[in-house]
Amino acid sequence: MAVTNLSGRTVVVGVTGGIAAYKSCEIVSSLVKMGVNVRVVMTQNATHFVAPLTFETLSNNRVVADMFDRDFEYDVAHISLAKAADLLIIAPCTANFVGKFAGGIADDFLTTFAMAATCPVLLAPAMNTAMYESASYKDNETKLRARGVMLVDPIKGRLACGDSGSGKMAEPQAIIASAVSILSHNKDYAGKTVLITAGATREPIDPVRFVSNYSSGKMGIALAKAASLRGAKVILIHGNVNVPIDPSWTSVAVRSTEDMYREVTALYKDADIIIKAAAPCDYRIDKVSDQKIKAHSLTVSLTKNPDIAAFVGANKGKRKLVVFCAESENLLDNAKRKLLDKNADWVIANDITQEGAGFDVDTNIATLISRDKQTQLDIMTKEQLAHKILDAVK
Repeated sequence: MAVTNLSGRTVVVGVTGGIAAYKSCEIVSSLVKMGVNVRVVMTQNATHFVAPLTFETLSNNRVVADMFDRDFEYDVAHISLAKAADLLIIAPCTANFVGKFAGGIADDFLTTFAMAATCPVLLAPAMNTAMYESASYKDNETKLRARGVMLVDPIKGRLACGDSGSGKMAEPQAIIASAVSILSHNKDYAGKTVLITAGATREPIDPVRFVSNYSSGKMGIALAKAASLRGAKVILIHGNVNVPIDPSWTSVAVRSTEDMYREVTALYKDADIIIKAAAPCDYRIDKVSDQKIKAHSLTVSLTKNPDIAAFVGANKGKRKLVVFCAESENLLDNAKRKLLDKNADWVIANDITQEGAGFDVDTNIATLISRDKQTQLDIMTKEQLAHKILDAVK
C-alpha cells in the first residue's frame, strides 16, 4: 500500500482482549508512518496479550489502560480525547465490546470513550465462529450499523481456538485501507443519490433448482459503503450477496433479473448516478416447473432477459450511468463496445482470468474507461477501487 499523508489527523485505536491484539501493532505503526497522531486505548484484558509499552513505542504517545490512572497531567481524558479524534478504530473488537457498545454500557475507559466520541467509528470484529454467528451478536451488530458504526467484516480462517470458520479479524492492511478511506475523503457526494445494483440474480428451473453465477456482491457493497461514507444517499438493489448490508441504506432485495429490472426502472429517476455492479442473468428458463423435476436428463429452453443497463442508458437524461464489464478475453474491445451499446458514461472493465480479480475475492484489477479517457489501475481492494470509481464519476 502506498504511503498516504494524513498529517494533522488524530486516530484513537482501541485494543480489546483478543489474541489478534498483536496485529494492531501493524495498524498503529502504519498510521504513524502516514503522519497520523495515534492514541492507543487498551482494556485491561488487552494488556495480557500485548504490553502497553509496545504501543507507546510505536505511537510515541502514552497508552491509556486504566480509568483511574493518576500518573499523567490532569484532564477529563475521555472527553478531551473524544473531541480531538477524527476516527476511532477498535481492533480487535470482541463480542464483549460490541455488546457493551450496543447496550450503552461504559464501565472502563474504552467503552466510556466510545460513548463520548462523535467521530466515525470503525470496528474490526474478532471472535469464535459460534459467537460471531450467534443471534445476540448479530442483534448487537445490527444496532450499531443502524447508528452509522462501520465494520471491517471478519474473514474465514483458522482461529486461535483451533476451529476454522468466520470470525478471524480482517488483516491489518484491510483495516488500514478502510481507515484511510474514511480519513481521506470529504463529503463530496453530499446531496447526491447513488443507485447501485449488486450481487447475482437467480433464475428458477423448478422449486429447488436455479441458474445463477459466481457474483458475491462484494464490489457493489463496497461501492455502497464508499458512496455512503462520502455523503450520498444510497439505494441498493441487490440479488444474492455474501456480505452484510448496512441498514442505513435504502435496500431492495430481488431474486430474478426481471425483478431487478422492475425495481431499477421504478427507482432510477430518484438517482443522480446509477452504478450497475450486479451480475444479472442474461437468460431465464422459458418454462419453470411447479414441481421438482425428476429425470435422468434435462433440457431447458432459455429466453432473453430484459437489458437493465440498456434501459437506463436510453432513459437516463442527465443522470450518469456506470456499467461493469467482466471478460475472459478481448477485454478492452468488449468494454468499449459495451460503453457505446449501453450509452454509459463509464465502463469498469476487469479480466476475470487475472489472479486477484473477478468474482468472490476481496481485490480487483480494473480499467476505467469513458469516451475520452482510459485509466489502468493496479490490483487493489474493492473498497479502494470503489473510491477510484467515485473519484472519476463525480
